[in-house]
Order: sequence, then structure tokens, then C-alpha cells
Amino acid sequence: MKMPVVVDRCLQAMVKNALEPAWEARFEGTSYGFRPGRSCQDAIGKIYGLARPNKTKKWVLDADIRGAFDNISHEYLLKAIGPVPGKELIKQWLKAGYVDYGTFYTTEQGTPQGGVISPLLANIALHGMENAIGVKYSAGGYIRGTHAVVRYADDFVCFCESEQDAEAVQSILVEWLKERGLCLSEEKTRIVHLTKGFDFLGFHIRHYPAPKTSRTGWKLLIKPSKASVRAVQRKLKDIWMKGKGSNVQGVLARLNPIIRGWANYFRTVVASAIFHKLDSWMFYRADRYAKWQHPTKSKHWRHQKYWGRLNLDRSDRWVFGEKATGGYLLKFGWFPIERHVLVKGTASPDDPQLKDYWEQRQAAKAKDLTFSRQKIAKRQKGRCLECGESLFNDEELQVHHLLAKSFGGKDVYSNLALVHLLCHQQIHAYTQRAMHDCQQFNDQELAEESNEPERRK
Repeated sequence: MKMPVVVDRCLQAMVKNALEPAWEARFEGTSYGFRPGRSCQDAIGKIYGLARPNKTKKWVLDADIRGAFDNISHEYLLKAIGPVPGKELIKQWLKAGYVDYGTFYTTEQGTPQGGVISPLLANIALHGMENAIGVKYSAGGYIRGTHAVVRYADDFVCFCESEQDAEAVQSILVEWLKERGLCLSEEKTRIVHLTKGFDFLGFHIRHYPAPKTSRTGWKLLIKPSKASVRAVQRKLKDIWMKGKGSNVQGVLARLNPIIRGWANYFRTVVASAIFHKLDSWMFYRADRYAKWQHPTKSKHWRHQKYWGRLNLDRSDRWVFGEKATGGYLLKFGWFPIERHVLVKGTASPDDPQLKDYWEQRQAAKAKDLTFSRQKIAKRQKGRCLECGESLFNDEELQVHHLLAKSFGGKDVYSNLALVHLLCHQQIHAYTQRAMHDCQQFNDQELAEESNEPERRK
């Protein structure tokens, strides 16, 4: 692991902020990884448009670059960057080497792992893939021709009209990557028809037979992949197992962020059935936890103690939680399926003409917050009360008590504000209040979303 020290991380952030706007204006619209305003959901949204059954590109080169960040050619990268301020610093970071257990290792290739500037450098090195495989666009910005590509960092998929065409594209990219010091992973690269399906960024994309409901006889479904489902089950099961003997509140505090994050990530695709299956599995895990906690009690007693209508916004009486505090376990099924709006073409957040467009996209991120934080954000009209900027600029958000709890402030909406982490630290610095006054509340996931007096009125 080549982790830059704090001073270098600060300098890298400065150079990145200087380089990024110019490169954002040049990057391809189908590159979505580690770029401001773009996400995995945008990449999947683009794939949805390319993979629909009425399209002609049904063969997919599902490719992965082997050790991309470790093997990028320094010579090619520095040549691609060109004569810009900070180039000599970039060269020094690339050539700095690293120390592992007291032994110094040189770095003749690759970018610094953990470096602030590394993702941007990787995108610069991989820029031009569309041009390499001959992707063409119409005057209106629509893809024309036999090829298309969607890339997220070093993972990418190419859509082609035939298997032979996909093989030709693979040969082109092998040579194109060689110039950059890179090669495709033989184990993870394959050519597949959409009727067989493929996994990308944790999603499974596939054509399914639909002879009675589709003109083409097929329908495109994008779902969470089986590997993604198994991975979240392993993570949740591990928390349940480690939670034996712990109080319910502590277990909920560890489970809920994982459920919320996973559901928000996959809520843009066909995931409703999988969400409900996971909820059934979680009921089984919760029941085992309760039985382990109270082995001599009856099943009826355990259900009376741990289950009830704890989420007052729903009529569901089978919600697991702690009735004394009102804390409860989230359900995957509570997160409604909402289609993601694909980012426009090559739109960049640095374009002043698109300011309103990006503010609207940032405000839409409110749905990823906890339910109670969504309410605070809406009351603040999506603005940080300290700096006045949009809450949704990818900075960490925290809840701040307007009146300190030590002076009688309560955990009620009228006394809470949502601010950026750095703004929160500044508030406490000039008011000489300890961060712990609010931090404990943030650590509890905003009163577990249920112990809220205003909801109980």
C-alpha cells in the first residue's frame, strides 16, 4: 500500500482541482468512474439504453484491466498530461517509491494507491477508448455505428453487433492498452451474448424470454447480482453473530447503515423481489438472535418483546427493534424502486451554463439519506445552514444541535440542522463547544429514526 502522507495529500488535492475541470471538458460521456456528478447508477443507466432488446448490439465484451492502478506507464501518463503547472510534482509522486516493513521499493509504473490524484490520473490514461474502437455519434449526440462502450474506472463493457466484431474490438483494445503499460485480465474478460447475461458493478444484466409481452420476444432485466446478494448476507450474518450478547441498540446501529446503503445502491433496478427475500431472511436471523438472547422463553414471548409497529409511518406490526427506545431494524422493502435519471452526455459540474441542472441532480440525492435527515434537508431547502451551499456536494453531512444539549437542547427537529462536516467543525470551533455534544447523536444514526417526538404527536 502506497499511502501518501498528509502534506502530499493536500498538495495532490490542489493539483487535482487545477487539472480536473480541463479534463472533465474532454472526457468521454460514457466514462463514469471517479468523476464528479457521475456514479455507478449512471453507468448502469447507460447500459440499459444500449442493451434493450430492440437494439442491435447484443454481443458484449465484458472486460477488466489487470492491475490498472499498479501498471499504468509513467511515460505515457506524463505525455498525456502535457505541459501543465504541477507536472513535476506529479512526476515526483509517481516516482517516489514506498516503504513496506522498513524496506524501500521503487515505483517504475502505476499510480500511488490511496492518492487523492490517482483516480484522475487513471481516467487520463484510459481516455480515448471510444475513439480507439471507432464509436461514432450523430449531431444529436446519439451513438451511431456498430460499437459502444461504457467504462467505470478500469472496468468496462463494449457492445457489438456480432461475436466476431467483439473479438476484433478486443484485439484493438489489447494493442491500445499496451501503449499505456496495461493488459486485459484473461480470467475476468469474456465475450457473451445478452441472453446469457453478465455482471457489472454488482448488477446482473440479461435478456429474458418474453414471447407474450414483448415484440422482440425478449425483455431486459437488470437486477442485483447473485454475488452481491451473497456478499451482503455474509456481512449482515457476521454482525448478527458478533452481536450475540450485545444490546439490541448496538446491533441496530451496525445493521441499519448496511441495509440503507445496499438498498439505496440497488433501488434503481429490478430489485423489489430480492428486497423482500432479504427481509424474510433477516426475519429469520432476528428470530435466531432473539432465541439466543432468551433461550428459555417461548416464541410468543420473544415476538412480543422484539416485534411490533415500531415504525409509526407504517402499518407493519412485524418490525424488529427495542420497544424501550423505539429503535428498529430497517427493511429492504421500505426503499421504493426509483429509476435513476441518466446524466446528460458529457455534462460537467464545472460548466457554469449547467449550474441549475447540477443543483437539481444534487438535490435528488436526498433520497439516499435516512428518513429523518430527508425531513431536515427539505426544511432547509437543500442548503447547509452554515455556508449556504448545497448539502449534496459529496461532502459528509452531520446533524448539529442549534441549542447545545448541555444548555437544555433536545433531540427534536426544531433544534436540529444538517450541515457539512467541515462546517460543523467550524461551528464548534468558534462557539467553543465540544464536537462530542453532537457527535454522539450522529453516531446513533439520528435517534435510530424512530425515537422522534414529532412523529409521535
